Order: sequence, then C-alpha cells, then structure tokens
Amino acid sequence: MRQVLVVEQDASAAAAMVSDLRRQGFTARSVSTGERALRVYGEADLVLFSLELPDIDGLELCRSLRSGGDTALIAVTDADVELERVLVLHAGADDCVVKSWGFREIGARIEAVLRRSRPRQRLPGTISLRHLHIDPRRQEVRLGERLVGVTSKEFELLYTLAATPDTVVTRKELMARVWGSDWGHTSRTIDTHVSSIRAKLGSSGWIITVRGVGYRMGYVWQLPGTPAG
Repeated sequence: MRQVLVVEQDASAAAAMVSDLRRQGFTARSVSTGERALRVYGEADLVLFSLELPDIDGLELCRSLRSGGDTALIAVTDADVELERVLVLHAGADDCVVKSWGFREIGARIEAVLRRSRPRQRLPGTISLRHLHIDPRRQEVRLGERLVGVTSKEFELLYTLAATPDTVVTRKELMARVWGSDWGHTSRTIDTHVSSIRAKLGSSGWIITVRGVGYRMGYVWQLPGTPAG
C-alpha cells in the first residue's frame, strides 16, 4: 500500500483528504504542522503538504523535505497562482495542486508522481543472494567477481524480483513497477527482458517462471553443490 502523509492545519480539510485517499486505495494519515511532518515523513512514499502552515513556511518545508531525501512531494495551494506554483517547483516539489480541485484529480496526480518516483524509492540498498550482488547506487550487477552488463530496465526488473526473493511477482506488478504501465494484457516485453537477464547471468535458474502468474528468483535457497529446482 502506498503511504501518503497529508500536512494540513485545517482539521476538517485534512480529515476529508485522508478519507478520500483511503477510498482511492492509499494508506493515508495527517499531521497539522511542518515540524511534525519533518519528524515522520520518512515513513511515507509521498507527502501532500499545504503551503499554509502554522509554524513553518510551506516553501521552507518543501526545501527541508527535499534536502532530506527522495520522498515524493506535492504542494497544495489555496489559489491557482502561477508564481506560487513556479516557486514551489523550484523548491523541490514534484507537483503543485489547487485545494479546490476534485479529490479524484488530486489522486490521479499522486499516482502519476509515485509512478515516476518509484524506481528511486524502490532501490534503497545492495541486495546479495548467494554470489549475485545487485547494487542500485552504482547500477551494477555482479556474479561473483564478474561484472554483468545489463540495461536500466533489466536492472530494475532483476532488482524488483530480488527485493522479495521468496515471493512470486505477477506480470502485472512487474509492468507497473518497472515500466510504469497498468496494461492489463500480457506483454512480451517482460519475457524478452527475463530471457536477456538469464543469458547474461549464464543460467535460466536465476529467474523462475511461475506459469500463469509471473516470476520469482531462483537459486535463493539452494545449497552449494546441489542442482537448481
């Protein structure tokens, strides 16, 4: 579930936004001050913050949140003023919405921002599975001491599977996480990339096909010297 933190001093407006975001499938909570937001924003995938707060200027809050990491940020303004939108975008926000807009449009903009920011939020640290090492900071894949050359999408696909090695990831989930697409139909794109990764790793056993569902990592629980299942 995608976690949204709403930062809004008006209690009724915050409650309405949280309630609607939950109806749209998000996990949402609210705080009423910028100081509180700075303490808890690390738990959220996206911060939806008002520019009118009782303790911290909205632009200053935006700069502080952006300097603290890659959490997605959307500012909420009372009026549709171009200068205000420009200033908040320069301060580091990913988008700026007007409070009078409908909840459905705001929800759609949250989805769009999260879709763009997923790759960077999804790659927090190196994953090591036996002698396979996947380093998102360097965008490197190593098998033992050998550097494996992969494309950016191959890397994201491999990392997504390796992040939950004991779980099957559906084809639909892979399309959404790696390609930012909600296509409902089967895409040969995934098959092509999986085939390429297997060839580069030198074995089909690294990625297991679960027919009719998706893929999972292989070799994860294999003991040294035993054949892959």
